[in-house]
Amino acid sequence: METSARAFSLKVSEIFLSLQGESSRVGLPTVFVRLTGCPLRCGWCDTAYAFSGGQTMLLPEIVDEVAAHGVRHVCVTGGEPLAQPACLQLLSTLADAGHAVSLETSGALDIGRVDARVARVVDLKAPGSGESGRNHWQNLALLTANDELKFVLKDRADYDWACRLIDDRQLAALCPLLFSPVDGELPAAMLAEWIVADRLPVRFQLQLHKVLWGKLRGK
Repeated sequence: METSARAFSLKVSEIFLSLQGESSRVGLPTVFVRLTGCPLRCGWCDTAYAFSGGQTMLLPEIVDEVAAHGVRHVCVTGGEPLAQPACLQLLSTLADAGHAVSLETSGALDIGRVDARVARVVDLKAPGSGESGRNHWQNLALLTANDELKFVLKDRADYDWACRLIDDRQLAALCPLLFSPVDGELPAAMLAEWIVADRLPVRFQLQLHKVLWGKLRGK
């Protein structure tokens, strides 16, 4: 690693190998780098353990641990990974190493400086999250066909909100759209029926890792 890379460190909650449970990359063996910290407090958050704790790791240490798993796909997630400025350098370094890199971000922070080689999965917060006021709407103008917009929906009000947003802002023309039900709140079959009935231009998704392993951490 270059000396400049060695100057960067990040607080890491966990690094583990699993199957990608969401997005268009669902099912692919993927190394997850979960960074510590998040400025949001969504009511349905399932990774609150990443709000604090973790260990400080130098950038080369993270990249070496990722490489040791021997797979191409890497997902940098959180918490909110962009809350740590050095996340930008991590994403670029992973791409430089030949990885297919994706970033899972809340959409509350600017994605404009993220390396163009990285697929940005931006989670637009619906009202049911309690954090819809934190959406950084300027991000929409930055999206490309390589990115994805994710909506995690708690109830019919969230669904109607997302439908209006897709129509008003012509979101289907920007990038692929993903609809997910909040686990334990909105029945998956009900959301699927709404999507089919309305012929929405979205991809329905469940969290595959929860189907396979429940809520077991590190899966």
